[in-house]
Amino acid sequence: MQTANRLKKIPPYLFMTLRNKINEAKARGIDVISLAIGDPVDPTPQPVIDALCKAAQDPGNHRYPTDEEWGMQSFRDAVARWYARRYDVQLDPTKEIVALIGSKEGCHHFALGVINPGDTVLVTDPGYPGYKPSIWFVGAEPHAVPMKDENDFLPKFEDIPSDVAKKATAFYLNYPNNPTGAVATRPFLDELVEFARSNDIVICYDNPYSEVVFGVERLSFLNADGAKEVGVELNSLSKPFNMTGWRIGMACGNADIVNAMATSKANTDSGIFNAIQYAGIAALDECDNFSDEMLAIYTRRRESVLATLRELGWTYEPPKGAFYLWVPVPKGYTSAEFCAFLFEKCAVVIAPGAAYGENGEGYVRFSLTVGEDRLEEALRRMRENLPKLNFD
Repeated sequence: MQTANRLKKIPPYLFMTLRNKINEAKARGIDVISLAIGDPVDPTPQPVIDALCKAAQDPGNHRYPTDEEWGMQSFRDAVARWYARRYDVQLDPTKEIVALIGSKEGCHHFALGVINPGDTVLVTDPGYPGYKPSIWFVGAEPHAVPMKDENDFLPKFEDIPSDVAKKATAFYLNYPNNPTGAVATRPFLDELVEFARSNDIVICYDNPYSEVVFGVERLSFLNADGAKEVGVELNSLSKPFNMTGWRIGMACGNADIVNAMATSKANTDSGIFNAIQYAGIAALDECDNFSDEMLAIYTRRRESVLATLRELGWTYEPPKGAFYLWVPVPKGYTSAEFCAFLFEKCAVVIAPGAAYGENGEGYVRFSLTVGEDRLEEALRRMRENLPKLNFD
């Protein structure tokens, strides 16, 4: 049976591989604790659940979703209100916002709507593994832009070869960053817009962790002057409102790009169940405090992990965003080897940095989305079963 050649470029999806490893170990009776996947265990806010239940009882919502390719106008209005309130960004909900089945879907529709076969597309390295398949699916080629600790895991535009910059047509970025936790600054966003304008590059700024920052300003790419001229921002209700399974998000910004993405969606799916969109409105309009409550929880978990890491020999000050810790591996280990060592000694799963790109080697990623009891058990196992680690 023939399958598409494009699939041969795509490695096994990291999180499916991790889930399989966890399930196999559990089948052998091992009590595995996963600190590898960014899927909050804490419940969705009650007003969101209530809105879903009410809307699901209305037979009018059992038909095809309203405004299929764009999303309900009332949902897009709520997105515009949220962006104005949280980021001081003004959006026209009739043409600058399209609803998404999560920001991951937006990565695909951006590629389908903007990128042509044979194009060169910039991606940060390390970076979210989902960007490259979106690029390959449309017949384009990703070009890795290194992110280094010495530059706070931000790309240095001047280090991108001029011939590559001139050839590139698009750029996928993500801040607060998965996997590193790095955050963008206003000067960086201004530089990004200028780089895009100078090289005729379209920006896909993936921002689902926009609310998860520690002691620094929450930012949207659209805060930068001229951002709407050069790109769109993807966002999601998954992370700020613990709605990963609900699959709802949005793309905002340049009207032409948003329209291209809506056209792609119209020919791919039939939109988001209306009841989930009503639940999304409740999240955006009624749950600002919930984001702040979750940030306090992540802060406590973060400090617990950091205390254990320091006890084991790490001297590490993390970046200021996302609910991950991007931690250098001890001397003598690759990222995969250290993950295997930790699993063998503690039955604790973390993500190897090499899975996020060539420049991710030498790091591992801890997630803070597990509950406190399981997190403390994982940390206890590490303190009791790991030797003092060498970082010299």
